[in-house]
Amino acid sequence: MVGPFFVRVLTVAVSGVGGNVGRLTALGTLGSFFGTVLIGYVLIPFLANSTTMWVTSSALATVTGGYYLGWGRKQISPVATTVVITLALFPGGMGVALDGPLKVTDWQEVYRANSNFGRLQVLDRADGTVRLYLNDFLTQNTYDLGSKQSASLFTYMLHELARGYRTNLQDVLCIGLGVGIVPMQFAREGARVQAVEINPAVVPLAQRFFGLETNRLQLALDDGRHFVNRCTNQYDAIVLDAFLGDSSPSHLMSREALAAMRRRLKPDGVLVINVFGETEPGKNFFAASLARTLQAVFHNVRIHSAGGGNMFFAASDQTTMELNHPPQLVEVPERLRESVLTAWNPLPAWDARDGLVLTDDYNPVDYYDAGNRELFRRRMVMNMRLR
Repeated sequence: MVGPFFVRVLTVAVSGVGGNVGRLTALGTLGSFFGTVLIGYVLIPFLANSTTMWVTSSALATVTGGYYLGWGRKQISPVATTVVITLALFPGGMGVALDGPLKVTDWQEVYRANSNFGRLQVLDRADGTVRLYLNDFLTQNTYDLGSKQSASLFTYMLHELARGYRTNLQDVLCIGLGVGIVPMQFAREGARVQAVEINPAVVPLAQRFFGLETNRLQLALDDGRHFVNRCTNQYDAIVLDAFLGDSSPSHLMSREALAAMRRRLKPDGVLVINVFGETEPGKNFFAASLARTLQAVFHNVRIHSAGGGNMFFAASDQTTMELNHPPQLVEVPERLRESVLTAWNPLPAWDARDGLVLTDDYNPVDYYDAGNRELFRRRMVMNMRLR
């Protein structure tokens, strides 16, 4: 609507229409370029969404009001126009709710920041026992403030499965730092740990609130796949725990991506992946596809789950892929021990025909798994409300 309207405003003769259209198209292209840079590299990382919406709405209202005041029809009252614009500039008039601290019963927000990959928050329970890490209002990890340990199942399963399928871990690659619980656990045991994290804003948060010690590991701020494609080191285990809110980045789950990770493993090394998936027919496209893709790359694949949608895939070129020891439950919180024991035994073989081998050329996971992701997001939000 804007383009034809401006052409009409600027045109005084038919002979000038073509030039006006060309100039407006050029300005529109420049505006799109600078607008993309402004939004992607300034507004989203450094301003709250409500502030961005308010600034954008105010700019649009100011342009519109300026036109009517300067060049609009004379029968429109300048006073009325000014009053309307002034009222519109208030957040309520724009329909924008100003950002404020997250209010959850019995929880206090102790940290909040925007980042290139969503809103980051840290919440402490009022009684000082538990801390939560949230990304875009979805819980990513739970931390026991008394023991300084994770209270989330996946951290123990990733560590235990890597040690269970590959003894004597000396070199470990962790794709996805999170708040550093899993990489730090390997580092404390004497392993050389390389962690890769795409979101630099996570690092100071993890250091300040979750005990991350960056001097005890190598840290690369990079996309996981880009790092794997460029590095030449070999690892005893690769732990893939990359999430963006409620899902894993699909470009890390293709046959080509997994083959690159396989090349970075030492002989008999193991890849352990944390994902959310379902085995129920009609809902199992992602889990079945990941299983088939791993089977197309590795000789052996094992799948573990304690229910609730959290699944762990382990893959290796070992001739006989077996767990070398029972899970070490000493450091596992008592309330998680039963879940760890349940997830320790691999799932029996199940029909993966509903999936396909994911490739860079055809990887429709984001489309077919959308229903599961929406359900998972609802479940996490409702769980947060119940807290």
